[in-house]
Amino acid sequence: MADLRPILLVEDNPRDLELTLAALAKCQLANDIVVARDGAEALDFLYLRGDYADRPPGDPAVVLLDLKLPKIDGLEVLEQVKNDPHQRQIPVVMLTSSREERDLVRSYELGVNAFVVKPVDFNAFFEAIQDLGMFWAILNEPPPGGRNGHG
Repeated sequence: MADLRPILLVEDNPRDLELTLAALAKCQLANDIVVARDGAEALDFLYLRGDYADRPPGDPAVVLLDLKLPKIDGLEVLEQVKNDPHQRQIPVVMLTSSREERDLVRSYELGVNAFVVKPVDFNAFFEAIQDLGMFWAILNEPPPGGRNGHG
C-alpha cells in the first residue's frame, strides 16, 4: 500500500473549518489533514515554501479548496495548480457556498476535479464532506507514477 498522503483543506471560515474537520474525523481516515487559512498559505504548502519549506515532499491526496479566500482566492490557487505540469495531477475539489454560475463555469475552465456547493443544512454538509473524504482519500486511484517530491 502506498504511503498515505495528506488532505489539504483550504478554508478561512472558522465554522466551516470546524464542521469539515469534524466530518473528516468521523470518516476515521488515516490521512493527516493540513489546514491552510488562505490561498497564499495553500500555495506555500504545495510548493514547499515559507512555513512549509521543511515539510516532507509529496503532493496531497486531494485539495479541498474554498472559493472565497483572503490574500489569494480559490480560483487563483486552482489556476496556478492546474497550469503547473508538476501540480496539475493533484485532485482539487472546490468547496463553496457560492451558487454563482460564473464561479462554477470558471472553476471547470481552470480544470477543477469537482465543484461542491456547501449545503446550508448541517447534516447535509456533514454527509457531503464525509463522502468527499472517503472518495478522494480512499477510493480514488491516482495516476501511475505519481511524484514523491518536486524536481
